[in-house]
Amino acid sequence: MGSYKKNAYLYSTIVAIGGFVFGLDAALISGAFKFITAEFNLNEWQVGALGFGPGIGVLIALPLAAWSSNKYGRKATLKVIAAMYLISALGSAFAPSFVTLFAARLLGGLAFSSITLAAMYIGEIAPAEYRGKLVSMTQINIVFGLTAAYFINYWLLSMTNSDAEWVVTLGLKEYTWRWMLGIEIVPALIWFGLLYMVPKSPAWLVYKGKIDEAKRTLSKVVPEHEIVDHVEDMKQSVAESNQDRSVGTQMKEIFSKKMTIVTIVAFTMAIVQQSTGINAVLTYAPTVMEQLGLGEQAAFQQAIWIGLVSILFTILSLALIDKLGRRPMMISGLIWVIVSLGICAYGFGSAKYEVTHEAIAEMQDIPDVNKLTALVGQQFATDIEFKEAIKGVMGDISARDNSSVFLQKSAVLNATLILIGILSFIAAFHFSVGPIMWVLLSEIFPISVRGIAIPFFALLSSTISALTQFLFPWQLANMGASTIFLFYGGIVFIGLIILYKFLPETKNLTIEEIQAKLQRK
Repeated sequence: MGSYKKNAYLYSTIVAIGGFVFGLDAALISGAFKFITAEFNLNEWQVGALGFGPGIGVLIALPLAAWSSNKYGRKATLKVIAAMYLISALGSAFAPSFVTLFAARLLGGLAFSSITLAAMYIGEIAPAEYRGKLVSMTQINIVFGLTAAYFINYWLLSMTNSDAEWVVTLGLKEYTWRWMLGIEIVPALIWFGLLYMVPKSPAWLVYKGKIDEAKRTLSKVVPEHEIVDHVEDMKQSVAESNQDRSVGTQMKEIFSKKMTIVTIVAFTMAIVQQSTGINAVLTYAPTVMEQLGLGEQAAFQQAIWIGLVSILFTILSLALIDKLGRRPMMISGLIWVIVSLGICAYGFGSAKYEVTHEAIAEMQDIPDVNKLTALVGQQFATDIEFKEAIKGVMGDISARDNSSVFLQKSAVLNATLILIGILSFIAAFHFSVGPIMWVLLSEIFPISVRGIAIPFFALLSSTISALTQFLFPWQLANMGASTIFLFYGGIVFIGLIILYKFLPETKNLTIEEIQAKLQRK
C-alpha cells in the first residue's frame, strides 16, 4: 500500500473515531434508564425525553454544522464537536437532577453532527476506488461504540453484585448509571487530540479558492500524477454552480429540476434509515429484550449480541460495498429488514401472558407481590393488557420498577424466534441502509452544495430518529411491541419501492462522474 493510501486510511480512521464516541454516547444511556428512572422517579415521557434529548440537540446543531463546515472548514468543526462530546459526558456523569441530565444529553446531541461531518470529510479525501470502504468506517466505528457500551453496561451491572473493596470505594453500586455515562469522557478526549493530526479538506480548500493548499493536501492522499486532474474537476464543479453561495441559493439548487433524482434518493434514504426503528431498538436495547421475558441480567446479556451482530455485518458491508455495489446491497438489505421486522411482529403478536401461583412464590422479594393473586387464572393476549393489569393491582411505581421480573415470570412466547428476528433486523440494517446511506450522501452531491446538502438530509434523518426515540417508551406502553414492528416495516416497504425505481449505482465513479450520471439537463 502506497504512502498516499496509508494516509487516506489514517485520516479516515481518525475522523471516523467520532462514530465510536457517537455509538458509545447513544448506547450507554440504554443501560442507565432503569437506574435514572428510579433515582429521579421519572414517568414514560421523561424517559423518552432523555432518549430524545440528543435528537433535539442534533436538530439544532446540523444547520450550524453546515454553516460552520463551509465557513471554517470540516476539520475545525469536527474539533468543536469533539469538545462538545467531552463536556456532555462530564455533565451527564455529575448531573444532580433530571433537568441537568437532560441539558447534558441535549449538548451531546449537538455533537451527533459528527457523523455528517465525518462522511463529508472522508468522502472528500478518499480515492474513488476506496471511498465506499472509507466512508463506511464511520458506521463500523458506531457499531464498535454501541457494542463497547453494551459490554461496559453489562460489566458494571455485574460488578454491582460484588463486594470487592474497589467496587465499594468507587461507589459502583450507588452511582452505577453515573459510571455508565462517565466512561465516554476518555474516548472523547482522545479523539479531540487526534483531530489535530488530520489535514484540511481539499474540496473545502478549493471551495475557498486556496488551490495551492488543496494541492498540498491532495499530495498526501492521491498519486502525484492525479493531483492536477482532481483539482481541475473540483474547480469545475464549483464553477458550474451558482456563485451566490448563500444558504437559500444552495437549497434552491438542491431542489432544482436538474437534481430531482438526487433529491428523491437522498430524501427517501434519510426517512427510511431511521424509520426502520433502529435507534429505538439500540437506545432501549435492554428494555426491548425485557419484553422477551428474559429478566434484567439476561436482557443486558442479550443486548451484547445486538452489538456483536452489528459489528459482524458492518464489517461484511465494508468488505463488499466496493465489489457488489451500493444499489444491490441497499435493495436486498431493505427487503431483509422488512422480513425481519415481520418476524418480530409475529412473535410478539402470538405471545400470551399469565400469572401463576408458582410465579408469585418466586417473586416474594417484591413488596406486596401477593396482590398478584387477583390475576391468577387470567390470560392476557397482549403485553399492553398485561402491563395495565399489573399496574391496576401493584400500582404504577412497582409495575415500572419490577417490569422485567413480571414479564420474565409471566410471558409465554417464542423468545428464540423473536430474538432471531431482532438480530436479523440488526444485521440487515448494518449490512445495507445503515452504512450505505452515508456513502451515497457523500457521493451524490456536487462540492458547491455538499456543505449544506449533507447536513440538511442528515437533519431530516435525525428528526425522524429523535421522534422515534421520544415516542418509543410511550408506544411500548400503549401500542405494544407487535404493532410497533409492523409500523416500522410498513414505512420501510414504501421506501423500498421508491429506491428500487430511482437509486443509481455509483461504485468506482469519481464524484464528478456521479454528478454527470445523476443530474438532469
